Amino acid sequence: MMGGRDWAATPKIAMWSWRRNKFLLTVSSLTILSFEIYHWIIQPPVTPKIKQSVDRCMGMITNETITVLKNNKILIISAYHDNRQLNLTRLIAIMHYEETQRLYCWFCCSPEGSLIRKRAAVDIHSDRLGFSFATADIVCVEPEDCSPKYVAIQSPLSGNEVPRFGIKNRVQKNSFTTEFTVCLSVMFGNYSNVLQFVQTLEMYKILGVQKVVLYMNSCTELMRRFLSIYVAEGTVEIIPWPIDSYFETTSFWQDYNGIKSHGETTVLNDCIYRNMYKSKYVLLNDIDEIFLPIKHQNWKTMMDSLQDKNPGAGVFLFQNYFFPHTVFSSEAAVNISSWNVLPGVNILQHVYREPNVPGVDSPRKMIVNPRKVIQTSFYSVLKGYGGTVEVPTTFATVYRCGKHVGKAVPEKYLIRDTTIWRFHVPLITNVNKIIAIGFPEEKPVSAWEGFWKNIAGSF
Repeated sequence: MMGGRDWAATPKIAMWSWRRNKFLLTVSSLTILSFEIYHWIIQPPVTPKIKQSVDRCMGMITNETITVLKNNKILIISAYHDNRQLNLTRLIAIMHYEETQRLYCWFCCSPEGSLIRKRAAVDIHSDRLGFSFATADIVCVEPEDCSPKYVAIQSPLSGNEVPRFGIKNRVQKNSFTTEFTVCLSVMFGNYSNVLQFVQTLEMYKILGVQKVVLYMNSCTELMRRFLSIYVAEGTVEIIPWPIDSYFETTSFWQDYNGIKSHGETTVLNDCIYRNMYKSKYVLLNDIDEIFLPIKHQNWKTMMDSLQDKNPGAGVFLFQNYFFPHTVFSSEAAVNISSWNVLPGVNILQHVYREPNVPGVDSPRKMIVNPRKVIQTSFYSVLKGYGGTVEVPTTFATVYRCGKHVGKAVPEKYLIRDTTIWRFHVPLITNVNKIIAIGFPEEKPVSAWEGFWKNIAGSF
């Protein structure tokens, strides 16, 4: 025995220690196993987290044609990318000319990117004509190294409840989808002149239009029926224009003759930017107006000739001739009885126009290259690039048939002008086809049948 220790007892101690450790290990294993069983049976497995894309861009996306900026006298129509000089976002708007609130553009360069704020410049169009509200451009320089798809507009009064607009024209096309697009003025006042509208649309198609853009406020059910025909064939694009839902049009939207314009200069500007990279040319005119070539058969050959002679021009002004719808032609051949199913004016019956007053500039209507227009009014481009050409009346004019505003010219001074009759045969045929679609139960006579029937009836 060494050191007083009983080495004979060591095997017993070792055996006891080994059994104790084995017991503890077994208990521990059972405890861990019990925990795992509890975890998987009592609690469901945790689904692995998938990284979600969080939209941190400011504002709620709006798809309305007209959007009110909260607590401001500002209506915003659309936002467009404009890189013709600087890299800009330009918003078409209607606003009070005394609106002094600072405006800011909030750009978000990617869904998870940082927000970048830019101070906006406001440019009230110069054709306000003394009224309180006018068309305006809200312009912001876009951030560098950023191609934003959306822009939000904010003022100190609007707080964080701000609208966000998709920026159109971001992707510019290499080729045009249309050569000629007509931008019509607003259709309002429960418009019911169906026959003249159908005739005008068919004249546009004969002359070479591919697209007609119409801002719709109100019209009759019959007018809607025939509009649906043109929408279905792809000729007409209708854009809702509920301007009278926001303020009283009779007190805010009047032109210098006291006629409701319903924000027509605003829609002309919006239509130009909307079709800037879609159409080679844009025609700006009213619903009762038709650009009539004198020396050519259609708009394409007319504009090719004008552009060849004026390669740097972007604006072409055409003399507007007014044909009062109260003065009728006596020719029976243009009085098509089958057209009586449609309410409205038969333009073929009105070939007497008012003379131009010497020394008085009569209004002109425009065909423009939209890429050379910054701002436009009714009868002239306010800001743009390139030159302006006044087209001689021996080359082409604008036929306008409607109700006289102001003092009428006595009939004895009216000038007979039958230029519209150059197209009467295809026009009669095409109008008959549209009537047949709109009234399947009716059977309009052909152009030549109508011609000989009316001739026979005159004897």
